[in-house]
Amino acid sequence: MIPARRLRKLLLTPLIYVAALLLLFEEWCWDTGVAIARWLAARLPLQALDARIRKLPPYAALFLFVLPAILLFPVKIMALMAIASGHVVTGVGTIVLAKIGGAAAVARLYLLTRPTLLSLPWFARIHDAFMDLKARWVGRLKATAAWRSTRAMATRVRQSARAMLASVTARPGGRRSVRPARLMRRILAMWKARRR
Repeated sequence: MIPARRLRKLLLTPLIYVAALLLLFEEWCWDTGVAIARWLAARLPLQALDARIRKLPPYAALFLFVLPAILLFPVKIMALMAIASGHVVTGVGTIVLAKIGGAAAVARLYLLTRPTLLSLPWFARIHDAFMDLKARWVGRLKATAAWRSTRAMATRVRQSARAMLASVTARPGGRRSVRPARLMRRILAMWKARRR
């Protein structure tokens, strides 16, 4: 008979790895979303819109803050339906794009509406409690060996992807060019060559 402590470890270890992967994915979506929001804010004349959002009353700011989640919910349901009907790549791609787009919108709106939202006492209490709970759980997860090995694996995958992208976009003479059609042709040629 397996001791209870060892059994618990055997059962929880896969869950810790799944949690680490999900956390890495969430961090990546959030970081990518913040970068996209920053890039758009630098290139589009959004100062007037940002100022209007900052001046919204608390409950209007709250509605605007949750609006991306409400709008993306049907998209995620359709993506799950696509996965269930056999269109796995389309469904997963849609979920990833929805997560990145949602993270971009939520990150920007969070920065703009946070002071207004924190003026609501109940929201401030929930926000602080959630941030404390998240910090504790993320700290516990990051202290595990599963987190360290998953993080190392993600770093290796990222480095490999960058190296592959650099080799695909490299031109003779050391210059780099990223033209979408040429990039796709090179990626397809590399993929076909690996399958042989």
